[in-house]
Amino acid sequence: MGLNDPQWGKKNNSGPPDLEEMLRNFNDKLSELMGNKGGKGDGGGSPPPAGRSGTPFNLGIGLIAAIVAGLWLVSGFYIVDASQRGVVLRFGHFVETTQPGPRWHFPYPIESVEVVNISQVRTVEIGYRDNVKSKILKESLMLTADENIIDIQFAVQYFLKDPGEYLFNNRAPDENVRQASETAIREIVGKNKMDFVLYEGREQVAAATTKLVQDILDRYKSGILVSKVTMQNAQPPEQVQAAFDDAVKAGQDRERQKNEGQAYANDVIPRAKGAAARLMEEAEGYRQRVIVSAEGDASRFKQVLVEYEKAPVVTRERLYIDMMQQVLTNTSKVMVDQKAGSNLLYLPLDKLIQSTNAQTETQVAIPTTESPATSAANDAAAGVQRARDILRNREREARQ
Repeated sequence: MGLNDPQWGKKNNSGPPDLEEMLRNFNDKLSELMGNKGGKGDGGGSPPPAGRSGTPFNLGIGLIAAIVAGLWLVSGFYIVDASQRGVVLRFGHFVETTQPGPRWHFPYPIESVEVVNISQVRTVEIGYRDNVKSKILKESLMLTADENIIDIQFAVQYFLKDPGEYLFNNRAPDENVRQASETAIREIVGKNKMDFVLYEGREQVAAATTKLVQDILDRYKSGILVSKVTMQNAQPPEQVQAAFDDAVKAGQDRERQKNEGQAYANDVIPRAKGAAARLMEEAEGYRQRVIVSAEGDASRFKQVLVEYEKAPVVTRERLYIDMMQQVLTNTSKVMVDQKAGSNLLYLPLDKLIQSTNAQTETQVAIPTTESPATSAANDAAAGVQRARDILRNREREARQ
């Protein structure tokens, strides 16, 4: 009776199935498959003797076992690509990391292999999903050092550096990277002012965030290497965007006015310094001139004093004559001694002197050939000079 007999177990006083009978039936079926048609004897399917069925039965069992064992061993072969690494587990325990190429391990359930792609760049988005317009405010809103709220969306790109640590130390790798990145960016933003984060310091914030995220993941032994942090968007919250734009414009106007004032100062201050330096140089030159002139006058006075001590009368007369000559040279008036009966009283001396002076200036400016009129004027000037000499001699004789 076979195991598939529906009446098996329902008959009264029925015992367990006969194992020998079951094996003989299995051997008969296997013999039929192998081409042995003489397995059935006379009497309509009576079992063959036990001595004849033992050898084929053992061969069939051995063949099946060999095929099964071969298939089981072949299932241990696997191939690792150049961009992948194989992690071999023995009864769930880490054994080794295999390099690219054809490999073999003990088949299941003894060992298993996890093939991990280490060159694939994975991306985690913080503050948004798929599009910057799909914001997640609980991740993107942050507080700066000057107590302002800003909205930041950024992406973190990473790949694997240790497949073993990646598999066994991370339950959710993307979530670990997301939480570490959010922690790092909040720390960096909290130490800087809003203008620095939004404008001139965006690159520095991204670089500092990359380093801090990597430090956190290394402490977790996550086997992850952060390659880049990309700032997608950084702005104030939408509720205060208009007021922030006004503040930015006001700051720009302030900077513009400061630049204009600085430009004006750069134009005026050098001029003022130049004028001051010129005045200082002129004053210094005047001082030197006055000092030198005073020293020269003092030296001349000392020399005159020496001569005066030698001949007081002559020196006094000489000084008087020189002074009168210096004074009367610049005047058009002529002094004539009437008592001496000089004919000079009837001459137009003032006109002659003026014409002489004008002619002298013309000759100095443009030298020309003398004409008869010029010669007559020169003669008249010479006569006037002689008359002056005569008057001086007479005055000198009158004083003596």
